[in-house]
Amino acid sequence: MSTRGHTQQELVELAQRYLYPNYRQPPLVMSRGKGCEIWDEGGKRYLDLTAGIAVNALGHAHPAVVDAITRQVGLLSHVSNYFYTEPNILLAEKLCQVTHMDRAFFCNSGTEAIEASLKLARRHFFSLGQPDRHRIIAFNRSFHGRTMGSLAATGQAGYRDGFGPLGPVTHVDYGDSTAVAAAMGPDVAAILVEPVQGEGGVIPAPAGFVKALREIADNHGALLIADEIQTGIGRTGKMLAFEHFGVQADVVALAKGLGGGFPIGAMVCKASLENALPAGSHGTTFGGNPLASATALCVLEQIEALRLLEAVRQRGEYLGGKLDELKKKHPSTVNQCRGLGLLQALELNAKVEIREVIGALRDAGLLLTAAGGTALRFSPALVIHESEIDEACSILDAVLGGVS
Repeated sequence: MSTRGHTQQELVELAQRYLYPNYRQPPLVMSRGKGCEIWDEGGKRYLDLTAGIAVNALGHAHPAVVDAITRQVGLLSHVSNYFYTEPNILLAEKLCQVTHMDRAFFCNSGTEAIEASLKLARRHFFSLGQPDRHRIIAFNRSFHGRTMGSLAATGQAGYRDGFGPLGPVTHVDYGDSTAVAAAMGPDVAAILVEPVQGEGGVIPAPAGFVKALREIADNHGALLIADEIQTGIGRTGKMLAFEHFGVQADVVALAKGLGGGFPIGAMVCKASLENALPAGSHGTTFGGNPLASATALCVLEQIEALRLLEAVRQRGEYLGGKLDELKKKHPSTVNQCRGLGLLQALELNAKVEIREVIGALRDAGLLLTAAGGTALRFSPALVIHESEIDEACSILDAVLGGVS
């Protein structure tokens, strides 16, 4: 029974009557969570290895996050960007320090962070007297968001169908630096890339690819934009996944794990770009509000205090090993496993109906998401324990054993 006296079935019926039907939720209503566990209104417990699609970095209802939100909401929630607030200033300082960037712009989501990054790239060259330098190079199977600019950069036709015409973006195959070089021209403002393609199937960048993109961008005077919305804030065992490749981008888009469950996005960039968006050229009413900023600052502080980057590397290696065991045990169902840190995937045979598998896992008490059409995606809270990984893989083993 919900806090307002509704049963789960009653809530589902209300949802189906009043919510816009652009999602495909199962007939469940989630009511509370703790760490990597979550319960529905019927009282059933699930092991949550989705973390709200790589969002709940510290898990559900982490005490430090609850305290940070409670304290800040009692002081100041929102004043707009007509004024400074201490939480936002301190968050900007901390975020720039941990990402090795110089300036931070705050918004409310990942797609807004991408929009800000694309606008920054175009406006930068406009300010240099190169207004025709506006094309973006992005990648097939990429995903960058749902707004018109980020959608134009998304390299999956299914997301773009019916929304054209979209902006000037050239898509090439992920991992093919030769194709990138061939697509470059004097009208290219930036290369936009995910260090691990998340929605595309959890595909890590091939060796040498990110470094090649940095060289190509430098050789043509273009910017390199990193979409670290799903991979940033410790998800791969580094604060930014670009660190694994020894490369720095000019601009980085962040969101998801930054707020630990509270909506916030950010664009961080190098000092050389700090004048590209002058006062009045870009903004947002809610971006960087004190409540979101205090929460994000808490998340960054907890990642350091709990030494979660090291823990993610260890747990990621452990999870990868367990998934490899499942691949070997179920060769007719599982094609491969891959990933980085705590962003991992088990790719199923294309003949397997992945939504049926996800449904069976949910019935058995394990929550996973699909990525790239055929991959089971693991994006648990960074605080996950080995025992919880063991439990998840035991459930997965049993479900895969029943797949024909």
